[in-house]
Amino acid sequence: MSVNEQIANSYLDSLERHMALFANMANYHQESIALLKACQKALASGGKVIWFGNGGSAADAQHLAAEFVVRYKLERGPLASIALTTDTSILTAHSNDYHFNTVFERQVQALCKPEDLVIGLTTSGTSENINLALAAANEIGAYTVALTGRQGGEVKDIAKLPIIINFDETARIQEAHMFIGHWLCEAVDLLIAEQSK
Repeated sequence: MSVNEQIANSYLDSLERHMALFANMANYHQESIALLKACQKALASGGKVIWFGNGGSAADAQHLAAEFVVRYKLERGPLASIALTTDTSILTAHSNDYHFNTVFERQVQALCKPEDLVIGLTTSGTSENINLALAAANEIGAYTVALTGRQGGEVKDIAKLPIIINFDETARIQEAHMFIGHWLCEAVDLLIAEQSK
């Protein structure tokens, strides 16, 4: 088989795996509604939405925080949200002086309040820096959510609301996380529009 044939097949194979996962996304509807309610409660009580992840999940965390602060679809005021993956001085100083495993935990300890919603993204559920940060948020009294995958890993026993995408491919799990994240933005927009009538 030529490289061009392999590439063409790869595209279709990737699409097939994506569609197989998304055919089951309705399974996460109730958990996503619970996430929305937690988000609504946090924002209504003066809290903020805190996001963090590693690698591609770090980019997703930043993306979703930006949707809250700037806007998603509707014109509205800014919503309090932050990604703990964006301050290079904190990330490098803490990792250099202490340990990368506690780089998000330290920020949670500094910035998190009981009224906040704290969302960790980890496709494996075994990322120690995510798990330690969610545990720290639990100690503070914030509501914790894990967007995770595979079998959930250790994080399923740490987060108050684990949303476990039951799939084994990292890229597909991340696509599902972004679907849920974008839907959350849309649902928050709808709630704000209703409240402003």
